[in-house]
Amino acid sequence: MQMTATSRGILALVVGIAVFSLQDVILKLLSGDYPLYQAMIIRSLTAVPLLLIIVRVLDGRLTTITTPNWALMLARGFLNFVAYTAYYLGLAAMPMADTVALFFTAPLFITLFAAFVFKERIGPTTLFALLAGFAGMLMIFNPSDSVFDPAALLPVLGAFGYALTQLATRVLGRTETTAAMTFWGNLTFLASALALAAVFGSGAYEGATHPSLAFLTRGWQEMPLRDLLLFMSCGLITSIGLSLLTYAYRVAPSSSVAPFEYSFIIWGVLWGWLFWEQLPTELAWAGIGLLIGAALLVVRAEAQNEKAAPEGAA
Repeated sequence: MQMTATSRGILALVVGIAVFSLQDVILKLLSGDYPLYQAMIIRSLTAVPLLLIIVRVLDGRLTTITTPNWALMLARGFLNFVAYTAYYLGLAAMPMADTVALFFTAPLFITLFAAFVFKERIGPTTLFALLAGFAGMLMIFNPSDSVFDPAALLPVLGAFGYALTQLATRVLGRTETTAAMTFWGNLTFLASALALAAVFGSGAYEGATHPSLAFLTRGWQEMPLRDLLLFMSCGLITSIGLSLLTYAYRVAPSSSVAPFEYSFIIWGVLWGWLFWEQLPTELAWAGIGLLIGAALLVVRAEAQNEKAAPEGAA
């Protein structure tokens, strides 16, 4: 039985999300021994030749990485760097499932920002979804808990930055290819990580006891071959995952495949349980469910708006 294009897209996205989740496992496992910038430098250097291959395959030529919009490309890449730095720093201190779930507030921020920047209308369904989603976020936070960790704010900051990155992507996407934007994003990651290494690499600021702060300020560490290969594998994971996600959105409607990005939370729960014996609290489970439901409502409302747009234009 031959698979439809939509089925192939969904399968590619689900596999791509599973591959991406392995990077989070590696970074969390090694976050107690190395600084984040060291992981980013090794990952980005490994990814450069792989991403050049992806650009060549997807775009048919390498010249697409040359662009007059280099300043905006760098700005987008830096926003993405800040977003994922905040996310990974949160991951070092928090249960994996909670961190992933809070980062997936990004679609809610994207909807809000699009309303202000692109003047997109927020209908009653979307407004309800936004309120429900942020309520779910508060349930995961559980601010009444006497041991509330401010690190819980980091994945939300990451989601905020990621939402801004996606707005920049929408603007750049009118003239630039996905592969080219990813290549420039990786270069910005590398340059930004090297800047952090210049500040913290000597170890002058290490000694922090909080896992997130230690992951940021720890000095450059010597590493055995096993750990080096694990960090290098993150570059391979990024390249494979990106290829699968790009393929998914090229062959299938975004409204059909986007909801399956939330399978990442399933992997977050599974890896958190297998590697760290961590499971969300009952309140966090309820918050995760509310957050996923709210985000799916936003995706559904956007899909309906896309279908209605041609009719309105006519």
